[in-house]
Order: sequence, then C-alpha cells, then structure tokens
Amino acid sequence: MAKVYEFLANGTEEVEALTVIDVLRRAGVDAVMVSTTGSDTFSSSHNIEVKCDVKIEDCDFSDADMLLIPGGMPGSTNLLAHEGVLKAVAEHAAKGKKYGAICAAPMVLGHLGLLDGKKATCYPGFEDTMKGATPTGDVYTIDGNCITGCGPAATLPYSYAILEMLGMKAEADQLREGMMFNRLMGVGC
Repeated sequence: MAKVYEFLANGTEEVEALTVIDVLRRAGVDAVMVSTTGSDTFSSSHNIEVKCDVKIEDCDFSDADMLLIPGGMPGSTNLLAHEGVLKAVAEHAAKGKKYGAICAAPMVLGHLGLLDGKKATCYPGFEDTMKGATPTGDVYTIDGNCITGCGPAATLPYSYAILEMLGMKAEADQLREGMMFNRLMGVGC
C-alpha cells in the first residue's frame, strides 16, 4: 500500500487538503494528515477546525512514497516558514521520491529549488513564487516526480493524477467513474 503524507497549517485551503486525502483513502492509500501547528488540529482558510492524524514532531517520513502540500493563504506561507516541512520535503526529494503542491503552495517547492527546470502550475498570480519553473497554466502538471495543481477546482483531477503517479491507474479510473467525475466532464450518460 502506498503511503502519502500531507502537511497542514493554519490557513490551509480545506478543499485542497481534504479532497486529496479523501480520494487517496478511497483508493486504499495510507494518506496521513500531518499538523504543523504544534496541536493535533489546524484552522482552515475558511475557519473550519480540522483534526489531523499526527503532529509533524511525531513523524518519520522515511516510509513516504509521496509528500503533498496543499495551498490556501496564509496556509502556504505558514508551510513555507516551517523548518520541519522544508527539511522533510528537501530530504524526500533528494531521494528521488514523489512530491506535489497545489494552488499557492508550489512556492514551497520553488523556494527549495525543486522546480528548477520543471514545468509547473499554480493559482494565477503566484507564478513568480515558482522559482525555476516554466508555468503551464494547466489544471495540473506532472514533470518527473513532481505534480502541481492550480487551485481548489483542480483537486479532483489533481487527486486522480496523484493516484496514477503512485501506480494506481485502475483505482483512479474506478474513482473517476464512481465519484461521477466522468459524468461531470461529459463522459458517459
């Protein structure tokens, strides 16, 4: 079973955080919500209090297949300012493992130099924070071991693409159908 950790801070966009976790868990991924607030909860960008699975202080990311960073403001800047997040993502990427960020959060990857020479996408207006990247403006962009997404409306296709990056295309296809995504996109009845 694949294991994915998602970092959460006060001000994180709840749609980007929770939709991804939901889709991954539906597919059987061990998706872990990691609080960076010093508490086991975070307050989302729209003031929804969310309980996480674990605090970052209690994590060992050596078993991670992928690390994810949801966006939102000021969640993205809070994650960018968190030394534990920066250290975990840098070490994970140095091992050639998969990582991703959505909305404003690609700023964290840009800060770490993880977008150098890569194509990436983000929320419009945050392109300058993706240091080293060539912005695509796409809903999501995969370049090597990195995936980026453009914002809240991108969370479903972004989540299905994450599953495919984890080698779970059949599960992604099944969820696209079962969650009515195909119908929404005009595929099927």
